[in-house]
This record gives sequence, structure tokens and C-alpha cells, in this order.
Amino acid sequence: MVIDAHPTVRLGVREVLGRRYEVEEAENGNSALELLTSVGDFDVAIVDLCHGNGQQRDDDLSGTAAIRALRKAQPGLGIVAHGPQAEDHAATEAIKAGATTYVVKSSPVEALNRAVDAAVESERFVDPAAGRSVGRSALTRRQRQILQLYADGQSTARVAKRLGLSAETIRTHTKAILSRLGARDRAHAVAIALRSSLIE
Repeated sequence: MVIDAHPTVRLGVREVLGRRYEVEEAENGNSALELLTSVGDFDVAIVDLCHGNGQQRDDDLSGTAAIRALRKAQPGLGIVAHGPQAEDHAATEAIKAGATTYVVKSSPVEALNRAVDAAVESERFVDPAAGRSVGRSALTRRQRQILQLYADGQSTARVAKRLGLSAETIRTHTKAILSRLGARDRAHAVAIALRSSLIE
């Protein structure tokens, strides 16, 4: 099931996704959060990053604040950030806030479908229209080295020994990797890095 927050801002998601998913619409982030906590059986939330029709109140959850609140309420929820800008910084901010995927409003319907499908599977997707992907540039060379060693089956202690660093330094790098990739854990970070060709 999909929650569509701020459905009035664009063509209804119900028309785009209704054949494959049950879609519930919410007026704003607050309504989406309430729907999520009362029903609780959603796979994906689509969060509009626009402020919409100018009727937003100060206490309305919107944009990245809505993403963070939904992520906190249901950590496993796939979140699609639906943004107005075809700029990589908008995608980066949405992913940092906890979105699983980012799609630009002006993109073809297929991009929204791909974003929702990826979010259902807890996979990262950044609309190609958003410019360069959130990935290689988001990780340092050292962080990619560490992820590669994790992908090769190495433990934190072995990674530290191999790179001549302390285990605590490796843990610090790992926390930064998880944050930058929006990953739940090391295995998820490795999966994202493999799909994004950050590591082999």
C-alpha cells in the first residue's frame, strides 16, 4: 500500500500506480503520519517536496521534515521523495533525511514507477534527471575501500588490520557510510554500493 502526501500538488499518483498498488492519499505530512500510525500497513510513502498551494500552516510537516518523521515512525518504510528540482543537491538532501528514492516531478511516469518499485524493495533509486547520482561523490576513497572489504567478507577487526587503522576508526567510517548512503546496516550499505557500482 502507498501513502501519497500532498496529492493535490500534481497529477494523482492513484492514476499512475493504482493498477499495481492500493493508494491512500494524505493532505500533508501530518495526515500521512497519522495514517501511517493508525493503519500501519504501508510499504511506501511518497512525499512531495514542494510547499504546494500556499495553504501550508506552520505546524504542517512537509519536505524533509515529513521524511524524517515518517522514517522515525516506521523505519522499514520505503520513502519516495518527489521533488521539483532536477538538481543533485535536492536528491542528496532527501536521501540524507531518510528517503529511499528520489524522483523529479517533470520526469516521465516510468521514473515514478521505478522509484516506487525500488522503494518497495528497499533499494536506492535516484532519478537520472536529478543530475549525477548520489553515490560515488558521497563517499570518500577510504569509505569505498572499507565497503569493498566488507563486501569481501572481512570483519571490522580485519578491515582495521588490513588498512592499518584502529577498529574504532573503522566503526566511525562505517557510521559515516551508513549515513551517506541512507543504509540501515553494513549489509544494506554493501548492497547499495554494489548496485551503484561504488565497489565490485
